[in-house]
Amino acid sequence: MDNNPDFAGPGPGPGPGFAELLRLIDDRATAFRAAIAAAPDLDAPVPSCPGWTLRDLAQHIGEGRRAWAATVAAGPAATAKQDPIGETAAPEEREALLGWLAASVALLLDALREAGPERTCWGWWGKSQTPLTGAGVARRQLHEIAVHTWDAQLAAGAAEPVPVGIALDGVEEFLSTMCTTTEAWPHEAATADYHATEGRSWRNDLSAAGAALVAVPADAVPSAAAAGPASDLLLMFYGRFPLEDLKLGGDTRVFDRLIDWDPER
Repeated sequence: MDNNPDFAGPGPGPGPGFAELLRLIDDRATAFRAAIAAAPDLDAPVPSCPGWTLRDLAQHIGEGRRAWAATVAAGPAATAKQDPIGETAAPEEREALLGWLAASVALLLDALREAGPERTCWGWWGKSQTPLTGAGVARRQLHEIAVHTWDAQLAAGAAEPVPVGIALDGVEEFLSTMCTTTEAWPHEAATADYHATEGRSWRNDLSAAGAALVAVPADAVPSAAAAGPASDLLLMFYGRFPLEDLKLGGDTRVFDRLIDWDPER
């Protein structure tokens, strides 16, 4: 795995190229299967996914990738996520499960390659800054699989930080997809800055016009700020790392309001 963050620039940007996204999806899916293969017990609980076992998590990864493969293949004609392609039930036996997982991700990658980066596709994030295209889906899929790989590693007893390059792009993708909208911010205007110790920074600008991901202006003072390693920032966004364990500054109530806010995207 290439930990080099060079594909991520100093501020908000396009992220990895399409071919690199597909390579990284395959990389994280391989790491996910390695965690499943190494786990002593597939019925072990996943602490970061309450109520799920490793087997449940594997079911989610496999069935979900098959559904996104069908959705990408349907292209602009789709108005909702499509039914999964092929076998949707995860096999009970471990080796068969690993093969099913590999086939599930292969279906997704094949659909994305066939569609290409620019073809439009259904997605639930229509009011965000993430495009409804093959590239937008690929980037979203990479980071869902990356975080669930961390979940699987945690359940198997050997969680590793998300690789730096993926984590840096994952922070930006989360902010672009989950934290941007044309829905009005229901509080007084604010800015929330995020700083990765690896050298990237982002700003979430919140106003009556909505929420936008922008570059951090030079010498600007935000309403609130959070800083830490990229992996910790990414896992914080997904509820896997405590916000309070990051380096915080400014009015931290802004973060509480962001967590409670549920606009349409």
